[in-house]
Amino acid sequence: MGIPPIDAELALAEMQARRAQVVDSNLVPNWFWGAVAALMVLFTVAIESAIPWLIGAGTIAYVLGLAAVVVALVRTARVQVRSTLLGTRGILTILGFAGVLTAIGLALGFALDAADVAFPATLAMLPVAAGMAFGGPRLMSHLRALMLSRPLAGDR
Repeated sequence: MGIPPIDAELALAEMQARRAQVVDSNLVPNWFWGAVAALMVLFTVAIESAIPWLIGAGTIAYVLGLAAVVVALVRTARVQVRSTLLGTRGILTILGFAGVLTAIGLALGFALDAADVAFPATLAMLPVAAGMAFGGPRLMSHLRALMLSRPLAGDR
């Protein structure tokens, strides 16, 4: 005696809904990207100012701000996404995102420094921060689609 097709269909729909719930509860929220981007810019401004008290205050603000953002992020995460759900493509996407932002920041920073532009690191950080603030949510959307497109049983 087999399982009626409607019961199998309902069970599959329930598993897909639960997986979507797990994926959605573990994506990095949009506010995180803008908060980290703003902290990076403020920290870079403080360091590049070369004013000792501003460097100290900026460093403390960055450390405390980043700690607060990470604590808030950890408190919103209910479960841990397994790497099998993320897959190789997801991991490579994350590494590519970080690599592109790093390359942009370094290349622009060195080019601005070579051109003797004032505050080259701060100016180079601006497009990197914009990339994080606007690209981070798009990255999460892409990763969500990747995770939801994977087979329910994973790659075996």
